[in-house]
Amino acid sequence: MRYLSTAILFALLFIAILPAAEIPMQPYESGIASWYDSDPDGPRTANGERFDPEALKAAHKSLPFGTIVRVHDLNNGMSVEVMINDRGPYVDGRIIDLTPAAARAIDMYERGISPVELHILHTPRVPVSQYNRPGDTGW
Repeated sequence: MRYLSTAILFALLFIAILPAAEIPMQPYESGIASWYDSDPDGPRTANGERFDPEALKAAHKSLPFGTIVRVHDLNNGMSVEVMINDRGPYVDGRIIDLTPAAARAIDMYERGISPVELHILHTPRVPVSQYNRPGDTGW
C-alpha cells in the first residue's frame, strides 16, 4: 500500500511539472487587421502615450487601454501580442490597427492588411492611461 501511495505521488508530481498543452481558445473577434503610422513628432495615442512605431501596440475601437491581445494572422499562422493603447481603426470592416513593428512581427507590413483573429490574453482592472482622471481617454 505504501508503494502504491508513493507511485501515485510521483505520477502526480510528474504530471504537474509537464508543460501544459496550449488549450485553443475561442477568438474574441475575427476580421481584417491593418497597420498605421503617425507623424514623426510622436503625437499622443488615445491613452496619452507617445506613439512609438517600434512598440508592439495597437488601436482597437472598444477594448480597454492596457488590454493584451494576441493577433493571429490567418494568412500565414504567425501571431504577435500587442497592448491596446489607441482607438481605431476608422475604416469599415477593419477590427485592429497595428504599429509598424507589430505588423512586421507577423509579416503583414508589405501586404498592409490581413485577416486575423484576436484572442484576449489580459484585461486590466483599470484601463492604462497617462491622463490624471480615471476613465479619461483625452478624447
